[in-house]
Amino acid sequence: MLVTRLVEELARRLSQESARSPAESVDTAGESRRHALLRLFVLANVKQAVRHLEDQAALTAAASGAGYPEIGQAVSMSRQGARRRWPGLVTNRAHHPSHRPTPRST
Repeated sequence: MLVTRLVEELARRLSQESARSPAESVDTAGESRRHALLRLFVLANVKQAVRHLEDQAALTAAASGAGYPEIGQAVSMSRQGARRRWPGLVTNRAHHPSHRPTPRST
């Protein structure tokens, strides 16, 4: 998947930039561990950023009239899953008919 490859490349580049230390040129087990932990840190931050962007998009979708079934489908989860993830996002809008009957006089 394209997104996965892009995130992997981003994580690799960010962890490489953060790991640069000119004093150490030998790749030891400690250096490998440090690099793996740094990569994990970067990926956790990417996940947090994506989660925030998902929340904003879900809010925008709901404000535009989307319901839990549509929001859930967009993120590959059930309506109930979307409702648990974003409780209160979609309010129960009462159906307001556009034409109200005229009261009859008796």
